[in-house]
Amino acid sequence: MLVAAAVCPCPPLLVPPVAAGAAPELDGARAACTDALGVLAAARPDLLVVVGPAERSGRGPHPQGARGSFRGFGVEVDVRLGPGRGAVPQGPLPTSLAVAAWLLERTGWSDAPIEGLGVGEPLEPERCIQTGRDIAARAERVALLVMGDASACRTLKAPGYLDERAAPFDAEVARALGAADVAALRALDAELAYELKASGRACWQVLAGAAEGADLGGSLLYEDAPYGVGYMVATWS
Repeated sequence: MLVAAAVCPCPPLLVPPVAAGAAPELDGARAACTDALGVLAAARPDLLVVVGPAERSGRGPHPQGARGSFRGFGVEVDVRLGPGRGAVPQGPLPTSLAVAAWLLERTGWSDAPIEGLGVGEPLEPERCIQTGRDIAARAERVALLVMGDASACRTLKAPGYLDERAAPFDAEVARALGAADVAALRALDAELAYELKASGRACWQVLAGAAEGADLGGSLLYEDAPYGVGYMVATWS
């Protein structure tokens, strides 16, 4: 059963060496993520599952100890998803899970076993929801760390250019995450999310499936779009 969840953005810029001189611009987001992970630790889960968007090669499960890297962004920063347990033959973590691993290392997570799941952004809502239900049934006390960004179309300089639909979409996502509104997350329009380049849509709907019947309360800790991309941090407990 799901006992707690944290929702965090997953831009590589959260990792200060990647952001370099721009690192202070996301200090507020980093602080909020640290607070959100504290909520997960306080829930004392038996299992933590980290869910994040992934390209085809990174989709599927990633075991504890799986490795990731930010060397592709020009910095010698390597991460591991939780404490290592010998050799891990699977491929590298997708970027979203590497960011999550960095956050967990930064906060010294050692409270429960960890597993990762890379989710394809096109995954249909019903499959996302069923995936969440399956995760929640994995242990008596399950926690989720849900990675993903909102729209990438908030300004003219945003990766997806300016789309007038982006701000209302992000506002509804922020409201739903802050209110732990399962029904609203289930109802998110997958096609609109794709058009707005909202990488978190599928992962938020996994959360919706996992949270069915859990009766959790929500809190929105951070919401901003410093680069024209919506970044949100929320907790459910």
